[in-house]
Amino acid sequence: GNYEAMMTDSAEKRAMDSKSLTDREGAKADMTAELEGSEGDKASASKELMVIEQYIGSLHAECDWLVQYFEVRKQARADEVDSLGKAKAVLSGADFSLIQRNARARKFLHH
Repeated sequence: GNYEAMMTDSAEKRAMDSKSLTDREGAKADMTAELEGSEGDKASASKELMVIEQYIGSLHAECDWLVQYFEVRKQARADEVDSLGKAKAVLSGADFSLIQRNARARKFLHH
């Protein structure tokens, strides 16, 4: 009886060990799949990060350019506004002198 009990216990232990091993192999397979998925996510995130860093770099370059040439562009705009003001004054003066000339001509014709 004792030998049979020992063999039964031994068989049960082997069955449990076998199930435990199967469970661990399953868990390992799940973790391996999860790891591969995580590595894929990491690669994808790394590519996205690289694209974002390139975009930030281009914004930085554009910003540097805007800052660098701000005074030049500001002066050019001021000069343009000044030129437009002078042109407007010239045109207004031309209109005014034309009106004066027409008025003088009319007075001359009426006398």
